[in-house]
Amino acid sequence: MGDPSKSHRRAGRVAAVQILYGLDTQGPDWPGDAAGVVAQHFALLDPEEAEEASAETRELAESLVRGVIEGRRAIDRALQGAAANWRLERMNRVDRNVLRVAIHELMSRDDVPPRVVLNEAIEIAKAFGENESATFVNGVLDRVRRDLGR
Repeated sequence: MGDPSKSHRRAGRVAAVQILYGLDTQGPDWPGDAAGVVAQHFALLDPEEAEEASAETRELAESLVRGVIEGRRAIDRALQGAAANWRLERMNRVDRNVLRVAIHELMSRDDVPPRVVLNEAIEIAKAFGENESATFVNGVLDRVRRDLGR
């Protein structure tokens, strides 16, 4: 049986990607209220799914969403620099938001090893992205990791 703390962390990252994907569809003006957006996301889940989402999952999702909202300019600069041949708006929305969450973690979460950040992002990209998403995410994040000296 797996480590339950790992499953809540994966679930928090997935929720953050889903929330950011939703914000991304609204255009460039994202709200600053991460707590409200996260609460709304979990309220929209069916009751069984919402009940399964632990407090740790919700807290991590909120932390990640807040971090991406607050640091989006720097995150997007790092993303654009690492994916030089791809404009942000041309990237698949799932890939772009998986990358944003992971880049936020690489930039500001020293308690999470870079290898874990990359592995989690690749697994989420495999689960929710397109056929080439995992390869794309891996290549971009490896470049960002090197650029950040991690």
